[in-house]
Amino acid sequence: MNFNPLISIITPAFRCEETIFDTYLSIESQGYQNWEWLVTEDCSSDSTFNILIELANRDKRIKLFRNEMNSGAAVSRNNSIDNASGEYIAFIDSDDLWEPNKLELQLAFMKEASASFCFTAYQLVDKQGLLLGKVVDSKQNESLSYEDMLKKKATLGCSTVMLKVSAFDDLKMPLIRTGQDYGLWLKLLKTGELAVPFPQPLTKYRIMPNSISRNKIKKARRQWEIYRDIEGISFFNSIYYFCFYAFRAVFRR
Repeated sequence: MNFNPLISIITPAFRCEETIFDTYLSIESQGYQNWEWLVTEDCSSDSTFNILIELANRDKRIKLFRNEMNSGAAVSRNNSIDNASGEYIAFIDSDDLWEPNKLELQLAFMKEASASFCFTAYQLVDKQGLLLGKVVDSKQNESLSYEDMLKKKATLGCSTVMLKVSAFDDLKMPLIRTGQDYGLWLKLLKTGELAVPFPQPLTKYRIMPNSISRNKIKKARRQWEIYRDIEGISFFNSIYYFCFYAFRAVFRR
């Protein structure tokens, strides 16, 4: 394609020595090659940082940073965003994988659709990267508004999202330990932009047994806190939106 903007890929890294190299390989194997990978390492106790140093020495498109103290994914992502130079930003977590045509197809789709905020469907895989037979957001055909996102009409996986930088004034994630990505999507959609779905599964989301995002009680508590503390929604309206969240959490396809 003649359209060849730089894409800044944002990754927080913490104790991911078993998966970070495979994540890099899924980026390196992209058909679209005009990218930079900005990784902020969050003071891991394992060999994550050493692996990243080796990768950065091998591939000059990697920009490696390290927090002074363990600070969480939001701080790590925001640091990478602050140092990004791309016209577009894409997110991938340190244990997720992309299909080789992910960037190329999503970028072309965004250009054709004049979209500034795009997400794709994704497949669930286990710790070894084996498919679990579940595809998420593949039947999402309508663009999402702020109201839709409050009702969690789509899962909208972080590692599937691409944003056009010039369309937004502030791409920083809220400084909460979990759910920062959801908080950012709400902030961006509040501007009136829509999240446009590309229902092809171009990302593999790895289900790790110790992932804090897998705990349903913690996820529900986080959802409520975002409604009340981040979005400032009234108690009764929060109950209204939480009912949609709870229904979809139980019955989502």
